Amino acid sequence: MAERSTAAVDVADTSGDESLTAKADQSTSDGVAQERDTDADEARGNGGPERPGEASPPELHSGHKLARRYRLEECVTRLDGFSSWRAVDEKLRRAVGVHILPASHARARSVLAAARASALLGDPRFVQVLDAVEEDDLVYVVHEWLPDATELTALLAAGPLEAHDAYQMVTQVSQAMAAAHREGLSHLRLNPGTVLRASTGQWRIRGLAVNAALRGISSDTPQRTDTEAIGALLYAALTQRWPYEDDAYGLSGLPKGVGLIAPDQVRAGIHRGLSELAMRALANDGATASRHESPCTTPEELVKAIGEMPRIRPPEPTFTAPPEYQRTTYQQGTYGRPAPPLGVTQPVPTPPPPLQSRTGKALKWAVSALLIAALGLGSWQLAEALMEQGKKSDTNQTQPQDDDGKSGDEKKKVAPLKIQGAQEYVAKGEAQHPNDVGKTYDGNASTYWKTNTFLDGPTLAPYKPGVGIVYDLGSAQELDSATIGLRYGGNHTTVDLYAAESPTSSKKIGSVTTSGTTATVKLTKPVKTQHVLVWLTAVPYSGEDPSAYSKSGYKQAITEVKFLG
Repeated sequence: MAERSTAAVDVADTSGDESLTAKADQSTSDGVAQERDTDADEARGNGGPERPGEASPPELHSGHKLARRYRLEECVTRLDGFSSWRAVDEKLRRAVGVHILPASHARARSVLAAARASALLGDPRFVQVLDAVEEDDLVYVVHEWLPDATELTALLAAGPLEAHDAYQMVTQVSQAMAAAHREGLSHLRLNPGTVLRASTGQWRIRGLAVNAALRGISSDTPQRTDTEAIGALLYAALTQRWPYEDDAYGLSGLPKGVGLIAPDQVRAGIHRGLSELAMRALANDGATASRHESPCTTPEELVKAIGEMPRIRPPEPTFTAPPEYQRTTYQQGTYGRPAPPLGVTQPVPTPPPPLQSRTGKALKWAVSALLIAALGLGSWQLAEALMEQGKKSDTNQTQPQDDDGKSGDEKKKVAPLKIQGAQEYVAKGEAQHPNDVGKTYDGNASTYWKTNTFLDGPTLAPYKPGVGIVYDLGSAQELDSATIGLRYGGNHTTVDLYAAESPTSSKKIGSVTTSGTTATVKLTKPVKTQHVLVWLTAVPYSGEDPSAYSKSGYKQAITEVKFLG
């Protein structure tokens, strides 16, 4: 039996102005980038042509209120009888997005049905529908607005994604769409404008069922349509090219007449496994990159194929020493000159040539004679002292030693290392709270720098490889251990320690996992470094923290950092 998408199903009984309960802040610090219509850019693989509505868009303007609650701010789309707006929910004081169309519109009932079905799914991997209402001859759908998220379109404008990022994108999008199809929901308009990366590193999907219903798009094989669209997204992420001949979404299409070629034939260095995966998802007459694997025709099959691949791990973090940490050297003869790069030895000044004049020769012989006389006198005094010492050898006492067998002078003295500066290090996505890094070494344990709140954990990957702070010790110091104070206990926090070997690379020197509020990293042997990266790769689950304006989820905060050397 042919599949039928729920995105275009009409609802016979729509009596009453039923309103969905708003889902307050399903995401933590995520936000939706401004919604833009991309129909002019659409190419093959995302449904058929648009169908004109029977009614003109409602005459609305900025400042207009819906339900005495949603104040319209800016119109971002006006097309085919409906309009989309950025608005403000004055009741909950947050930004939202709103789709509006006349109640007499040919697709009004389909839009309401799709919005209500999408809202009931409640999957946080999708931008959530918060309200779906019919009143005052209008139908409107309210959804989350995530200002801190970035469309895949914008990410690809800067270049193709790294293999790990592309792997995470296709994994999360495939898993989300597989879950939606199990509930009978499809998207039918998946494209780089509807897939977003949040500031936490998570991928979110916008417009499940609703976008297709607004445009009257349907499909007899919705699972195949969405799977091919995921393949096109992966292809674009790897190559920065749209996998069809027509240009779309700001991306160049493939050369005319070449046909669909594998991503690793478009650009050198592409991960072979991901290249084959994209070809298996795309409709290509059964051909794949390797011609050994069967095509994927549903998101569930795509998820299974991804699970059979070796996991692509994120690269080890590397950081560049901030320019403001490169201080001028105030040693004699170097004032005002820039300090040499880490690892470069300063040249030793060449001594002046010896005196060669007649006066210089006379002075040289005089100094030599005095030196010989002094050595003779010193030898006689030394011999006398040794004889005297031998007489008292029986009364000499051994030097006291510590328990470890080392004398007090030989035992190493460990002292605190002063932190001269710090800044947050961002390996992927957005920063956490860069203005608060100074609170981690201000001597006040009640102040802190905190991470964002994550939906999954304790391990931050795949959303982020980690979060942390780079500390500057002012100059190269012998580092022996580090103590990191933590705000939240629980299972579990993992802290890795990295030292800068050069301005462009780093070396892992220690790691610790704890369920308490203190993490102590002890090095096996002292390491000489100027810059130290405190790197969190796992954070515990903690409840709502009103004093920190933090909601429930996986999170951590650093209170005080101390280095000993």
